[in-house]
Amino acid sequence: MFALRGSRCKVFSQHFCRQFSQVRLNQAFIDNQFVDAQSKNTFKVINPATEKVITEVSSCGQADVDRAVESCRRALDSGALSNGYQRGMWLNNLANLIEKNADELADLEVMDNGKPRAEVIGVDLLMVAQCYRYFAGLADKISGKTFDCAGPISQAFCPQSHSYTRMEPVGVVGSIIPWNFPLLMQAWKIAPAIACGCPTVLKTAQQTPLSALRIAELMVEAGFPPGAMNIVTGEDETGAMIANHMGIDKVAFTGSTDVGKQIIAASSATNMKRLSLELGGKSPIIVCDDASMDQAIASTQLGIFFNQGEVCNASSRVLVPGSRYDEFCERSAAASKAKAVTMGDPTDMNTTQGSQVSADQRDKVLGYIETGKKEGATVIAGGEPFGDKGYFIPPTIFADVTDDMTICKEEIFGPVMSIFKYDDLDEAIARANNTPFGLAAGVMTKDYTKGHYVVNKLKAGTVWVNCYHVFDTGMPFGGYKQSGWGRDLSEYAMSNYLEVKSVMWNTSPLMK
Repeated sequence: MFALRGSRCKVFSQHFCRQFSQVRLNQAFIDNQFVDAQSKNTFKVINPATEKVITEVSSCGQADVDRAVESCRRALDSGALSNGYQRGMWLNNLANLIEKNADELADLEVMDNGKPRAEVIGVDLLMVAQCYRYFAGLADKISGKTFDCAGPISQAFCPQSHSYTRMEPVGVVGSIIPWNFPLLMQAWKIAPAIACGCPTVLKTAQQTPLSALRIAELMVEAGFPPGAMNIVTGEDETGAMIANHMGIDKVAFTGSTDVGKQIIAASSATNMKRLSLELGGKSPIIVCDDASMDQAIASTQLGIFFNQGEVCNASSRVLVPGSRYDEFCERSAAASKAKAVTMGDPTDMNTTQGSQVSADQRDKVLGYIETGKKEGATVIAGGEPFGDKGYFIPPTIFADVTDDMTICKEEIFGPVMSIFKYDDLDEAIARANNTPFGLAAGVMTKDYTKGHYVVNKLKAGTVWVNCYHVFDTGMPFGGYKQSGWGRDLSEYAMSNYLEVKSVMWNTSPLMK
């Protein structure tokens, strides 16, 4: 299955080099220009499917972050983003350009992330364009409310008043995005921020900066003014500079709960930035005793193996009734082994599972697999590295998992499913909720009443019934408990980027 890898990747790299000379994707992007880091420091970007260095990208330091923040502040203070109709036009123009350049964007995403090209074309880019268009439609519809202030104090001191609220941009935003969905996470942060009139400094993940930089160039073509979006590329230290920067009014972050806590600490220690945080998960699916087995197998496999398991809401814990446990394990193992057959070159449109994003991530996942074995869980599919090149791990399934095992409690962020046996539905719900996370969950049942009962009991920001990983920009996404603060997507996301100003205007005649 790797027979085509060498020849295909050579052509792929040549194609990238031709594009690379045109779009300069090895620099930061500030004030609508590509610029080197002032230090001239760089870091390597590696193709995780081939383990080859693609390029070296500028590693931004404090001076670069300062410059990016100042650029955003100029755009905000000058009123360059004050017209909602114009903001909507820019976002719509960008969506059109993304569709026009979809092949090139897919090439870049596959190259530095390792995910299958078919998924980028068929899922990620469709959602990216939808996201920009959705928020384009909201950009000129931001409004406050008028109030009839009839309370005793307001009537006594301001009997005639014009009272209203204004919705104003929160200010300069610092957005820090992860490496698992580079294009999509950029859209989730940038689209609502721009729709609300907030210029943004975007920090890309060091593993996957390339597609974001190409989007920056398309933004210029779409009409975005200088300072509307600046991109600083770099390692973890660059993100910390954003979290600690006094010139940034709000941070939007997607990533691990541990880093989210660091951002909370940085905000409280500096200027108390507004925060929206989409953090980790350890999401369960409860398979009820009446569920369609075909549907349950399909949804649980998609839930954990999509995007190589590198999904914050991946359904890593599957709870199955004892009466159906053996059948579920047997059929799940067979389905995952069939999926492993289509692993390999992510540029091949027939590939359904690509590589993990980096050597570190591969090793982390393999470490969890070994821990699962040592703690007594049984591997019924996968469990070993795959291929002689690239960071590939096949779909892996553990049976005989108990709630005290490490693979049950900690977020693995890889293609590893754990199957648990339960006897009673309320017991299953309690165990599903027994986690510090609450990002997502799933329920598999044919019974409408039972489905609603379980949905209402689960402590999770999103619950899918008889499906999984179904997203729409019009539906909010975010978590309970330590899975985060606030919501991405939908009208709910706009509140992350707006301040509410109350105005009470005394319209009584002037006293003589």
